Amino acid sequence: MKRNPAFVRLTQWEHWPAFVYYIPLLPFFFIRSLKAGHIIFFFIANPGLLYSGNGTESKYKTLGLLPEALKPKSWLVSKSANFDKVIEKFEALGFQFPVIVKPDIGFRGYLVKKINEMDQLKSYLKKVNEDIIIQEFVPYEKELGIFYHRFPGEARGKVTSITIKKFIQVIGDGQNNLSRLIQKDERAFLYYDLFEKIHKEKMSFVYPKGEIITLSVIGNHSKGTQFINGNHLIDLKLESFADSICNKIEGWYYGRLDIKYESFEKLLEGESFKILEMNGIISEPTHIYDASHEDAGFFSALKSINEHWRIMGKIAQKVHRDQGVPYPKVFPLIRNLLWLRSHTKKLKKLNAIEL
Repeated sequence: MKRNPAFVRLTQWEHWPAFVYYIPLLPFFFIRSLKAGHIIFFFIANPGLLYSGNGTESKYKTLGLLPEALKPKSWLVSKSANFDKVIEKFEALGFQFPVIVKPDIGFRGYLVKKINEMDQLKSYLKKVNEDIIIQEFVPYEKELGIFYHRFPGEARGKVTSITIKKFIQVIGDGQNNLSRLIQKDERAFLYYDLFEKIHKEKMSFVYPKGEIITLSVIGNHSKGTQFINGNHLIDLKLESFADSICNKIEGWYYGRLDIKYESFEKLLEGESFKILEMNGIISEPTHIYDASHEDAGFFSALKSINEHWRIMGKIAQKVHRDQGVPYPKVFPLIRNLLWLRSHTKKLKKLNAIEL
C-alpha cells in the first residue's frame, strides 16, 4: 500500500507547521508583556542584532560578530552584481566548488542549496534575485545545534538544548533504483519531491549493495534532516566551550549556534569545527522535534518553547534595566514584520520551483 506523505505529516506532530506550536503559547506571551509593561519588550534580548534576530537580520552581518577562525569563509553577493564580476571575485577570494548558497535574509532553510559548478551558481543568482551569501562548503560530516543563553554581566551561561542533526541517507541494495529506495525509506519518502530535484539525474540509477547515499547535506528539518535529542551531552565542559565562544560575541545573549564538526571530543577541545549560523530570538530548541525520544511529545515541545521564551524575556528586561537599551517602537516593528511576511512568501514560492 502506497503511503501518503501529506497524511503522515498530518498525523505526526513532528511535522506540524510552526504556528501550531506557537498559538497555544500566546496567552503566556501576553501575560509576560503585561508584567514587563511593554508589548514587544523581548525584542531587545540581543541588542547586537536587528530586532534581536527576529528573521529580518542579515545573516552575513550576524556571522561578522564571530571571530574569523570560527566561521566558514563567506561572501555577500548583491542581487545587482554583474555575474562576470562575481566570477572574478569568486576566484580571487579562493572559493572552490562545492559551495553553499543561501539568502542573506532567510527563513526555515528556504533556498539553502549546495552548488557544484559555475553554471549552477549563475542560474541560482539569476532566479533568486536577492542578496546571497556564498559560503565555503565545510566538509565535516557531523552537525549539531547548541541553544545557549547568558544574562548580561555574567561570565557563565547555560546550554538548554542540544540537537544532533542526522542527514538523511538510504543504502543501495543492488536491485532498486534510487527513486525506489527513497520511496521505501520510512523518512525519506516524506521528502521525495525535494530529493527528486536534488538527484534528478540519479533517480534511475541502481546503487551497489551496501553503498550509502546521502540525500541532503543541508542541516534543516525542511530538507529532510532528522533532529535527534542530544541533551544528554550537556555538561560543564560543553557549557565552558559555549562560554568561550559566546563571551566574544558582543550583544548576543540568547539563541542557537549551528555547528559542523569532525568529532564531539575535538569540538569540546575547541578544534575542527565551524559555526555555520548564529540565530537569535527566532531560534527554536530543536531537540523538541525528536519524536523518538522517551520524553518527546507535542505538549513537552510546548513546555520547552515556553520555558525558553521565559528566559528570553528575563534577559530582555535585564538588558533594558542594566544597559539602558530602549524597548522598540511598535509601528516600525509592525512594518518590519509585514515585510518579513512578504519576503518569506517570496522565498517559499521560489523554493518550490527548480533552481
